[in-house]
Amino acid sequence: MLDAVMKLFKARKKHSSDGDGTDGLMSAPISSEAVKKVFADCGDLELRTVRPGGGEVKAELCYLDGPADARAIGRDIIRPLTDKERFGGAAGEEETVRRLLDGALFAVPCRERRSMAELVGDILRGGCALIFDGIGVACSYEIKSRIGRGVDKPENEKAIKGAKDSFCETYRLNTALIRARLRSADVKIRESSVGRRSDTKVGLVYIEGLTSGEFVKEAEKRLARIDIDGLLTTGDVEEYVAESGPTPFPQMLTTERPDKFCMGLLEGRVGIIADGLPCGLMLPAVMGEFIKVPDDHAEHFAVASMVTLLRFAAAALSLIMPALYVAVTMYHQGMMPTKLMLSVIRSRQDVPFSTMGEVLSMLVAFELLQEAGLRLPKSIGETVSIIGALIVGQSAVEAKLLSPAVVIVVALAGITGYTMPDQDMAAALRLCRLGLTVLAVVCGMFGIVAGVIMTVYHLSTLETFGVPYTAPFSEGNAGEILQTLLRFPLKSVKYRKAYMRTENRRKQK
Repeated sequence: MLDAVMKLFKARKKHSSDGDGTDGLMSAPISSEAVKKVFADCGDLELRTVRPGGGEVKAELCYLDGPADARAIGRDIIRPLTDKERFGGAAGEEETVRRLLDGALFAVPCRERRSMAELVGDILRGGCALIFDGIGVACSYEIKSRIGRGVDKPENEKAIKGAKDSFCETYRLNTALIRARLRSADVKIRESSVGRRSDTKVGLVYIEGLTSGEFVKEAEKRLARIDIDGLLTTGDVEEYVAESGPTPFPQMLTTERPDKFCMGLLEGRVGIIADGLPCGLMLPAVMGEFIKVPDDHAEHFAVASMVTLLRFAAAALSLIMPALYVAVTMYHQGMMPTKLMLSVIRSRQDVPFSTMGEVLSMLVAFELLQEAGLRLPKSIGETVSIIGALIVGQSAVEAKLLSPAVVIVVALAGITGYTMPDQDMAAALRLCRLGLTVLAVVCGMFGIVAGVIMTVYHLSTLETFGVPYTAPFSEGNAGEILQTLLRFPLKSVKYRKAYMRTENRRKQK
C-alpha cells in the first residue's frame, strides 16, 4: 500500500512539473548561475560571495530575504565562516565542504545537496545555501524567519476551564504544541508536501499502537491524491480527503485548540496539520462530536450532561421551529391552544404580508445580519448587529410590517443555533432550517416530516473512512449512545469507541 502511495505521489509531482519553464534547470548540476536563472526576476534573492577563513576557496551564499532570517544568517553563518581557526589551511572546496558537514558551523545543522531540485526546495522553505561551483555541491542550512503571529488565545472556540493557547500559522509551532501535551514517542508525524506551486508542508499525526492502521494508510493515500496549485484553506484538504460527495454537513472536525486536537488523537483519530493553516483537522468525524466541547471534561459530569442534552435539544429546535410555526399557522391551526391562536391572529390583523413572506424574509434578514457582523470590523459589526436586531426589528413590528410572533420564533431559532460549538455544523443546520421552512410552506406538517426523513436518510448515507456519520446511533450500542448524549464519570469510562477501530481499546485500568 505504501509503495503504491509513493508511486502515486511521484507521478503527481512529475505531472505537476509539466509546462514549468525551470524543468531543465532543475536537472542541471548545482551552480550559482543556475540558481540565478531559477530565481530570475526575484527581487528578494540575496547572493553574496564569501571566502571561508579568508582563504582562496570561494562560495556563493544565497537565500531569500524574508523566508530566511537575514540577521541569523549573519550571526550563525557569515561570522563563523570568517574564522581562520575553523577553515584556515583547507586544501580546497572538497575539504571545506567536509569541515562544514562535520559541524564547523555548529549552530545550525548542515545538509549536503547535489541536486538542484533539493537545493531550490531548501531555499524556498527559508534555507540558506553555500554553493561551491567548482565541485557542484551545496551545503544547505535551515534558518527560517518567524513569519506570522505567535501562539495566542483561541478566537472562535472559547475555553472556560481549558488551555488558553491555540494553533497558529507556523507549522513547527503547531507540532510543538502537540508534543507539549502528548510527550510520547508513539505520537508520529508523517510529513509530505502538497500543492504544485505552494509546496505546503502537511503533517499526518497519529498515535502508533492506538490509531487504526487502516485510517493512517487511507489518509496517506488521499493526501497523496491532492492535486492543486496551492493548499491555502481547510477546504482544499477536506474536499479531497473526506470524499463523501455533495453535502452541507462537515466531514472533518476542525479545531484551533491543541487540547481538543490531542483529545481526538487519544480517541484514535488521525489528525492533519498544514503550514499556513491556524487549525487542525481530525477524522473520521461523526455527527455527535460536532456538538461536544473539551470543556465538558472539565465540568462536573452532571452539569456537563445537562449542558450536552441542552445542545442536542437546541439543535433540534433551531432546525424545526420556523417550519413548525409556518405549518401550524397556515395549515394546522387546530393544533394550537385557542388563546394562543387568538393572540397570533390579533398580532397579524394589520400585517400586509403572508406568514410565508414574513418567516422567509426574517430568515434571510437574519442571515444577512450575521454575515455583515462577521465580515465587518469587530466594533462596526457589533453596532450593525445591535441596529439590525433592536432598532430595525422593533420598528418593523411597530410599523405593522412584521408580527411579534414571527420575530420571536426566528430569534429563538437563531439563539438556539448559536449553541452549536462547531460553526460548520451550525451553517449546515441553518441551510436545512431554510429548506424545511420551504417544505412547510408547500405541504405543511407533511412537508416537515418528509424533510426530516430526507435529512436523516442523507445523514445515514454519509461515512468517513468507513465509519458511519451517524455512529454510534446507527451502531445500536446503547452504552456508546449514552456516552454521546451524556458525560459519565471518567472512572466509569474504560473503553474507547468501538466504531473508531482502535488497536488499543482500553483507556485505563
